[in-house]
Amino acid sequence: MGNHVNISLAGIMGFPVTPFDLQEQIDEKALQANIHFLVENGLDSVFVCAGSGEYQSLDIKEYERVVTVGVATVAGKVPVFAGAGGNIREAVERVQLAEKHGADGLLLLPPYLIIPEQEGLFNYYRTLAQSTSLPVIIYQRDNAIFTLGTLEKLANLPNVIGFKDGLGNFELNIEFVQSLGSRLQWMNGMPLAELTMPAYSALGYLSYSSAISNYIPQVSRTFYTSLLAGDQATVSSIYQEVILPIHRIRQLRKGYAVSLIKAGMNIVGLPVGLEVRTPLVQVEREHYVRLESIIKRSLDLVAIANNG
Repeated sequence: MGNHVNISLAGIMGFPVTPFDLQEQIDEKALQANIHFLVENGLDSVFVCAGSGEYQSLDIKEYERVVTVGVATVAGKVPVFAGAGGNIREAVERVQLAEKHGADGLLLLPPYLIIPEQEGLFNYYRTLAQSTSLPVIIYQRDNAIFTLGTLEKLANLPNVIGFKDGLGNFELNIEFVQSLGSRLQWMNGMPLAELTMPAYSALGYLSYSSAISNYIPQVSRTFYTSLLAGDQATVSSIYQEVILPIHRIRQLRKGYAVSLIKAGMNIVGLPVGLEVRTPLVQVEREHYVRLESIIKRSLDLVAIANNG
């Protein structure tokens, strides 16, 4: 597979869902359609079995299947990363399965349940990183919050290439980026990352994970291109008409971070269905209708921006 460690994390990262049928079995054809859609719309990499992919609800065989389908569907066009975390023994097993089945890298998710000391956090991520030769991205969120000292030690591991932030503490982010600089690649992993990307971009974060790219990738691309070009008018109109309205719906129910993506995909005609595994809940009808009108408006906006 060449030198994995040279993988670039710049750009917009695609995070496909794991589609389920009415019996809650994985729908492989729908998964392929989701991934094809992301690649065809110019996403810079694909991350399977992460938060959007309901990692927490996949058993080991399902995990292996999703990684295998993901790698085969992308067919080398962009890097494919797999998520792995939670229970340390299972996480190591999944890391090694992802490597065996041709993933290009790994996104290391937080440990299960425990709020660890920094020493425990370091040992957890080091164990996962050292169980593979693939490049890995450390994910800060929830119960995995690092000090600079811990992140520096992790950055010294030869295959740790990136840091994804889902916490949103800007003082901490500035300290990290200013202290570690180009030793790591920096990725915005906040919920609805478009919302915070102007602020992250100013710190030196060159990529972000885009949930909405699963259904309106044209909007993500127009937004990010406009942001980098300093086109404040387009950035503002996308904020007002698309990002903030979707953000407001997402805040109405816990778990909408995932189920709202599936609703959006359903609205644009991607065959993933609305099924999510418990404890997640499906999007309520009223919220679905609101999302439908935002998506319609967003496509009109992008057409105007790109023809203007």
